[in-house]
Amino acid sequence: MGRPELYPIKKVIGFDEKMLEAIEKWRAKQKPIPTVSDAIRLLVKTALAHPPMAPGKPHKGAAKAKDMARTVLNERMKDLPDDERVTRKGRLLKGPLR
Repeated sequence: MGRPELYPIKKVIGFDEKMLEAIEKWRAKQKPIPTVSDAIRLLVKTALAHPPMAPGKPHKGAAKAKDMARTVLNERMKDLPDDERVTRKGRLLKGPLR
């Protein structure tokens, strides 16, 4: 009787070229270099150990980034009529739709 399998549950998952290249780059920086399977397991384990940010909670630098964007927009839109400038700035500073 052989030794018990370390990872008995198998899953087939798909990757695109960009993802595989990123995994390969990450693997190459590790000492010792893990197998592709071990690398994917380590990356998943690391991601699961760090809970995602709460939805709607802005990043620490969000306020500063918004102020910087407002400054740039004010400069670039200074020649527009007031109502057009307000409309465009509002759309740009509102951020992406969720």
